[in-house]
Amino acid sequence: MLQDLIDELGRLPGVGPKSAQRIAFHILQAEPTDVRRLAHALLEVKDKVRFCAVCGNVAQEERCNICRDPRRDTTVICVVEEPKDVVAIERTREFRGKYHVLGGAISPIEGVGPDDLRIRELLARLADGEVTELILATDPNLEGEATAAYLARMIKPMGLKVTRLASELPGGGDLEYADEITLGRAFEGRRLLSGLGEVNSQ
Repeated sequence: MLQDLIDELGRLPGVGPKSAQRIAFHILQAEPTDVRRLAHALLEVKDKVRFCAVCGNVAQEERCNICRDPRRDTTVICVVEEPKDVVAIERTREFRGKYHVLGGAISPIEGVGPDDLRIRELLARLADGEVTELILATDPNLEGEATAAYLARMIKPMGLKVTRLASELPGGGDLEYADEITLGRAFEGRRLLSGLGEVNSQ
């Protein structure tokens, strides 16, 4: 039974065998009320948290808090790979626009192509002409750069301003691991993309 728990914990991202074992023994030694609270939180999240019908961020209603906030700038959309990237960017307090969560990045090795991402939904959001700038905030790694280049080419005919976060972000990393100051500077210094992956001054 304990081994089953260790095995299940080991399936979580970023949790290796030793960490899974430590967590399992911590749970075993914890107060029953604490364990029940953890189990309740897990079930509540699974039952009540969904993905926003508009942007793909996590939500408790059909639309997330950001999409429902009338104070957000509707003319700027920041494109990210995962909901966790929204959390990272929100911590900087540098961005007041809306988001679009792709649900991943283009990765031929893992069998993820453009049709597997929420790109059609993004194009539909851009169709009414209200959005004037699209910020491509995919991760600064090979998959993220390929996804940004693909989107820039797709969106170029629309005549939108397409920008990419500045190079303050460490290459090969994930947005979620960048500290608030670095990520904030990357937003302030974002650069204009030509639509063919070439970089121009903003």
